Amino acid sequence: MAEEKIENVVIIGSGPAGWTAAVYAARAQLDPVVFEGAPSREMIPGGQLMFTTEVENYPGFPEGVDGQALMMSMRAQAERFDTRIVTEDIVEVDPSSRPFLLRSSEGREIRARTVIVATGARANWLGLENEERLAQTGGGVSACAVCDGALPAFRDQVLAVVGGGDSAMEEATYLTKFAREVVIVHRRDAFRASPIMATRALEHPKIRVEWNTVVTEVLGEDFVTGIRLQDTESGEERELEVGGLFLAIGHTPNTAFLKGVVELDESGYVLTPTPWRTATSVDGIFAAGDVMDDYYRQAVTAAGTGCMAALDAERYLAHGADAEVGVEVPAEPAPAGP
Repeated sequence: MAEEKIENVVIIGSGPAGWTAAVYAARAQLDPVVFEGAPSREMIPGGQLMFTTEVENYPGFPEGVDGQALMMSMRAQAERFDTRIVTEDIVEVDPSSRPFLLRSSEGREIRARTVIVATGARANWLGLENEERLAQTGGGVSACAVCDGALPAFRDQVLAVVGGGDSAMEEATYLTKFAREVVIVHRRDAFRASPIMATRALEHPKIRVEWNTVVTEVLGEDFVTGIRLQDTESGEERELEVGGLFLAIGHTPNTAFLKGVVELDESGYVLTPTPWRTATSVDGIFAAGDVMDDYYRQAVTAAGTGCMAALDAERYLAHGADAEVGVEVPAEPAPAGP
């Protein structure tokens, strides 16, 4: 009977964080395996950038790059260094077993010395049919103003932002740099945002608010042309012409399978107790990308933490738990000079 293979590094997820971790781990000769995820309505291999047609703020692409093309390039780079890829989800992690025992959506059992969680966080949507279609085709519906707001299609347009928290205020204020006008659509008569953020938005000359209002339909065939609004008190409906729609109603981290495994915050994001480290509450399990970052949520920061997680995992494999509690491991002496 063949001996059970124990993986050095299992990477769960395949966005910028996952693929960057794979490149670093593979080049360190750790022979990583990536579970890139099974295609589903909420998640697809490659992460949120698979829904983005043009990325203009990722370094190295002065003319911009298609989101799917960027993810396929990252995937190919990981494959170049012999990363193994499995198109399945990891649905269970047993932290009490050493090596860790993982189970996939297809019933596969995997043993791993270290695990890097890079499953990301998905944007919350309104659930409108045309909203999702236009979001996936680059038709002017977005969940990230910083990612997409500067695109030529949105310049000098009337843009709508849905939400009432700090994120919505930030998105609306950011969009005023490019838009002719920004309309915040909020279902209540007061924002839940912090007072300073709300005041900043309310006092901006380019921002106005549609209070007690919800979006019931997104209009447009190839690109958004407007939204249908409904007054939450009177039920009255009307249409508003807009050249873009931005959703700022939160994100949901893809961590359901980690409940009871590692420590999560109240919103479900993985906690990394030591600043500037990717180690979780369980020795040998690391987290990277939007699954542990509810603040920046950018492709480049996700890639950076993917690099960090791979280096942390490599250090852990070499030095054990001491590497995760801040114990300095002496470096090998540098070779003598000439």
